[in-house]
Amino acid sequence: MIKKFLFSTLIVLASFSATFAQTKTKEAAKVEDPDNLASQYFSQVMGVAVDATSNLKLYKFIYEWIGTPYRFGGNTKKGIDCSAFTKAIYDKVFNTNILRNSRDIFSMVNPLSKDELKEGDLVFFKIKSRSISHIGVYLGENRFAHASSTRGVVISNLNEPYYSRYFYKGGRILEPGDGAVVE
Repeated sequence: MIKKFLFSTLIVLASFSATFAQTKTKEAAKVEDPDNLASQYFSQVMGVAVDATSNLKLYKFIYEWIGTPYRFGGNTKKGIDCSAFTKAIYDKVFNTNILRNSRDIFSMVNPLSKDELKEGDLVFFKIKSRSISHIGVYLGENRFAHASSTRGVVISNLNEPYYSRYFYKGGRILEPGDGAVVE
């Protein structure tokens, strides 16, 4: 009888311990999940909501380039321009080869309004010009990454008066076979 009682008690304690350990492991996984921690970090550093940071490769790439100075025609960490920065993102993050010039890149997209933009879409600007003169990559919540001619690689907000004034259109790269070249 005592053996049965001790055996039953041991089984109950073992199952309680196993349940407790599983709960603790799940909680620890939530806290220690590197993707979750990375999302939280990039969200704080870049001012984008955690739930908007779905493409960690994109945010890591941008983070590595933040502060790189602007250099017209440049395409290295010593200096880069907006279209080269965008091209590098598409090459390394999305494995997609795009053209080098912002006007040429616009010919590769399906134009979108601001409210249709999703993470990874492109944003085009006509800054003191009749033609497209600037490009960036949309991150969500009106934020976009770009190589600013005055501040280098930064994250800015489309609602800032300067960018709001010169915003032309958003764009999503056309899939092969979509056919149309946008003018």
